[in-house]
Amino acid sequence: MSAGFGRSGAQGRISRWLRGRGPKVSAETSADGREALLLAAAAAGLPLAQAAHPAGYRCSCDRVGCPTPARHPVSFAWQTQSTTDPAQIERWARHQPKANFITATGMVHDVLDVPLEAGREALGRLLAAGIEVGPVAETGDGRMLFFTLTRGTPEDEDEWWPCELDCHPETMDEHPGLRWHCRGSYVLVPPAQLPGGLSVDWVRGPEHPLPDPLTVLEILTDECARYAGENGAERLAAWPHRS
Repeated sequence: MSAGFGRSGAQGRISRWLRGRGPKVSAETSADGREALLLAAAAAGLPLAQAAHPAGYRCSCDRVGCPTPARHPVSFAWQTQSTTDPAQIERWARHQPKANFITATGMVHDVLDVPLEAGREALGRLLAAGIEVGPVAETGDGRMLFFTLTRGTPEDEDEWWPCELDCHPETMDEHPGLRWHCRGSYVLVPPAQLPGGLSVDWVRGPEHPLPDPLTVLEILTDECARYAGENGAERLAAWPHRS
């Protein structure tokens, strides 16, 4: 599909523009700006919960050798604690001014999580084709997150793809391709800080309506396949499947 679309014209110009521009909103922002961004995400329906944050090059949690520093919730009850209540989010943000926040997927929204290079190419193609694209974030460690409506909970649970059949957020290095965060998963929500001065930032903010995931899936999987081929990835991993 990539070859048929081409790398010139409007899509090429948009891709170059995406590569050359900075993040729409930087995570290095004032306390008021941080709070406003979190409240905007909650107002868009993204349920939030507190997460760990960097402590130098380590994680703020007390786990020795934390495998996902600053990328995980602070509570095991994050799924039940996740909320869009602005008063609660304000209390959290003011009580823990350095804390990151995660958003629980599979409730209102899912997240299609792809390698950054593939995501930028896909976003350029989607915009050039006039396809509705919702909120999009970039992570400083090389991923792009496409926020979509959730697939919901079918009446027949056998038709549901729980996140355990795909991957967990802790296994991102094992999954170079597309990962579909749905029920039981989470992602960091901007603005967030990662160790080493990296960040998670909005490219397209939460003011953009959430699209149906199937409207963006074909181009995302196309670009992930191209990315895997060009980078010698032995498996695209990442597709939710029945086992």
